Amino acid sequence: MPSPSLDAVFRALADPTRRAMLRSLAEADRTIGELAAPLRMSFAGASKHVQALERAGLLRRTVKGRNHVCSLEPAPMADAMQWLRFYEQFWSGRLDALAAALAADTPPDSPQGEHHE
Repeated sequence: MPSPSLDAVFRALADPTRRAMLRSLAEADRTIGELAAPLRMSFAGASKHVQALERAGLLRRTVKGRNHVCSLEPAPMADAMQWLRFYEQFWSGRLDALAAALAADTPPDSPQGEHHE
């Protein structure tokens, strides 16, 4: 995933209001008014959040008459998860190394976690 796209996804996900909107869209398509209602915000405020999610590619908006219907677009989030998996592997390796070092520091005849000096 190109860096600007990844940046836009993480920027969009950084806001709790936008994360709440995405969670709602995971259940069903919603109009902007339906996204705004549980968050107690104006249509204009919700529309700005929708625009940020659109720029990140996380939602698709279609106009049906006067209604703007939003749908979740999960592909950019999957790309972000793939990017995060690298760091998950990094930290898993580090934690495994720490566990091995701690185990090597424990004498074999003592119970786990008990150290004799």
